[in-house]
Amino acid sequence: MPLLACNAIGRLARLMLADRQANIAVMTALSAPVALALVAIDEASIYTERREAQAMVDLAAITAASNITKVYTAVVTTLTDNGMPGVVVQGSGQTIAPAVGKTVVSVTPGRYAASTADVSQRFQSGVTPYNAVRVTLKKIPARYFASSLLPTPVIGTEATASMTPQATFSVGSRLLSVNGGILNALLSGLLGGNISLSVMDYNGLISADVSVLSFIDGLATQLSLTGVTYSDVLASKATVGQIATAMANVPGLGNTAKLALQTIASKSTSTGKIPLNKLVDLGAVGSLALGQRPTGLGLDTNAMGMLTAAAVLANGTNQAQVNLGATVPDGIGTVVRTAQTRIKLIASVGVGTPGLGGGISLLAVNLPLNVEVAYAEAKLTDITCPTGPSSINVSIAAHPGIASLHLANSNSSGFGDFSQPQTFTDAEIADVSLHLLLINIPLIQVMGSAATAITNNSPTTLNFNATDIANKTVKTVSTRNISQSLTTSLVGNLSLSVNALGLGIDLTALLATVKPAVVAVLNGVTAPVDDLLYNVLSALGVGVGQADVRVTGATCGRAVLVQ
Repeated sequence: MPLLACNAIGRLARLMLADRQANIAVMTALSAPVALALVAIDEASIYTERREAQAMVDLAAITAASNITKVYTAVVTTLTDNGMPGVVVQGSGQTIAPAVGKTVVSVTPGRYAASTADVSQRFQSGVTPYNAVRVTLKKIPARYFASSLLPTPVIGTEATASMTPQATFSVGSRLLSVNGGILNALLSGLLGGNISLSVMDYNGLISADVSVLSFIDGLATQLSLTGVTYSDVLASKATVGQIATAMANVPGLGNTAKLALQTIASKSTSTGKIPLNKLVDLGAVGSLALGQRPTGLGLDTNAMGMLTAAAVLANGTNQAQVNLGATVPDGIGTVVRTAQTRIKLIASVGVGTPGLGGGISLLAVNLPLNVEVAYAEAKLTDITCPTGPSSINVSIAAHPGIASLHLANSNSSGFGDFSQPQTFTDAEIADVSLHLLLINIPLIQVMGSAATAITNNSPTTLNFNATDIANKTVKTVSTRNISQSLTTSLVGNLSLSVNALGLGIDLTALLATVKPAVVAVLNGVTAPVDDLLYNVLSALGVGVGQADVRVTGATCGRAVLVQ
């Protein structure tokens, strides 16, 4: 090789060896894309592993909620069977750090209430009876290329699952006794025609249960509805004749009730069509297609209750006094109420000793009493399955005897329309005469009014176990304290004014003498008036302050993920 060429190569080598910093910069530039690619691969792997861990935690929470008495075993088995390595359960108060090949889980049973507005407060850990489980998981993900470039990450996931139980229940005013004549007259008036059933027929209807879904199946056939859901059928309308026919054709109905319903269907001349969704509420069950049946839910209702509710709706003005609630709700917090009854009693009360002193005489006292027996109310408050379906317990808060009372004149034209509240005006409560030296007024009208509501009764919780539900046991909540409410609230709140019959004389001071006497007279008759009211309602089959509640079906449901 020529000497010149050798010298050139030597100089180039010496320059490259002398500039080491430049050499390192070149090497870094060449290796950086490779390192970033390796980090990206590990990051993608960690992301995938995190998603898989979340799916496993979701499944473990659902499995644990479905096996509420074996939550720890359910979680460990679910995670292990799905390939989660080294599952260790962290107990209360413990702190276990995850490591490679060791998955740490925390399992917390508790109570979940979806109705709580604050999402963070819906799950209450440790609160019994358990219906939910929260599962948390921590693990170290696998890293294949970039373990020396990234800090050790920890995957953390959490899931909460709760059971979604359902129950079917109904509430109705108590039917104390059956008077065929009264019920025949009532149904004839509501439905038209001449309804003539025997006491035995009515007792057959009272004791008969109707499968609600079979009833709707029959209605769908009459209405030529196919390929639809139960809610679609309930969005339609039907006559009482169609309703009675569908009820009569429900499988398993007793012969007495069947014949009674067929008679009503043939005798009814009412052509009014009833919105079926006002007769029955199926809740979530309504989304099922015709012919399908929900698991574990016995959707039955009383035949008499269904019939009278239909009669009221067909009449349009709801002028009925023997209405029983017929509804099939499902979720906790659902409220059912019976239909209303209105009664007006006007009593003239004997005064006894009319002289009040000072020339004032109490001539007469009147008690114009308007009573609206509102809704016997039942609220589904809880469904628990502590150890599975055999331990199911349904809690219903029953609130009977809710009524509003007015001591006043009422607008008679609106008496029969329960869709609108009644209007009231001052009534003539007492007649008074005034005899003084220079004044002789033979008649002074004392006008007044008062209102109160019987809402002092707290709800009573009724519990239905699996046996009660299977037997469709009826439980009744009763109260009769109207006289106390009238005495302490209605009469005590009586507001009076004086009508001097156009004489233009200010007799306001007269009330100071008259009111105590009027109140005393009224207090003396509230008890017999209450008995009269009670007897009138009893004759119509409505029990004051009584609510019949029964649960016809319940299921522990299935576990679902919740927030």
